Amino acid sequence: MRGRQILIPLGLCALVTALTAVAMGGVSIGAGTSSATNPTALPIGDGKVTTAGPRRGYVYSCGSGFAGGPPGGGPGGPGGAQVEGPWITGDGTYDLTAKATVDGSVRWRNAKLRKRTSRSRRTISGNGVPRGHVTGSFPIQASDDAYAYDRNPNSIRTQSVRYSLPRNPKRAEQASCLPMGAIGIATNGVAIYNALDGLERDAVAHEVQDRCGGHPQMSGQYHYHSIPDCLTRKQSTKRHSGLVGFALDGFPIYGPRGAGGKLLDNDDLDACHGHVGRVKLDGRWRRTYHYHATLEYPYTFGCFRGTPQS
Repeated sequence: MRGRQILIPLGLCALVTALTAVAMGGVSIGAGTSSATNPTALPIGDGKVTTAGPRRGYVYSCGSGFAGGPPGGGPGGPGGAQVEGPWITGDGTYDLTAKATVDGSVRWRNAKLRKRTSRSRRTISGNGVPRGHVTGSFPIQASDDAYAYDRNPNSIRTQSVRYSLPRNPKRAEQASCLPMGAIGIATNGVAIYNALDGLERDAVAHEVQDRCGGHPQMSGQYHYHSIPDCLTRKQSTKRHSGLVGFALDGFPIYGPRGAGGKLLDNDDLDACHGHVGRVKLDGRWRRTYHYHATLEYPYTFGCFRGTPQS
């Protein structure tokens, strides 16, 4: 059943959206900003998918996508925007700050999220809608300017979510591929998907999400393809980013900044979009492998560095 919603006035939503577009979660544009971290000219990840093994800057896919199906997430097919938006500039980049966003500001009063840790396991359960954050109004309405590009007909529906992850994961001998569907879970209880849409394009560049970077798929699961600034905007721009989620192999995911507040890109990370470093986890500092969610495709991670849990 669809969860209970509270609608926030659209005037307030528009103001917050405008401020968010300017702030970009503290990502400044100017001297020292690389092309990979400039939100006005981000490289589009189309074609950067492989089934042959890990590759830096690519999604290592399990090959279980829905390429060739009809767009829009309708019956019998995957999601995908129908029209290329004007934020795609034609030079292989797109302007994230100019993207359309889905209207609405829906707060989910019934959001559930529970986190438990034991000596060896980390258990995260809930109902799949964001705790503490809003969503847009779905299905996308014909009156919404986003409808001109993406006619996502899906409604957000609560899900039964439970993941039991290793608390102290080990790096596997070989990295493994990413499926379509959930590959991780954000700290607010929302599923994290890989960077591909149903047509195996760059989902963040092409699809239209709400102002918190999410949208629902055919069964109603609300999800992110990148980590939105809703989860990072209060974090320091001068220090290492904080925790934003966990991959299904148990390794933590942090925001876009490394030591000293440096904005990271693919060149700073390995083929799975992570590295070993000192981070704060479970209330203490420790040196461990972790992923970084960056502005550059593949956004969260490109393969599992550990062993994913089913």
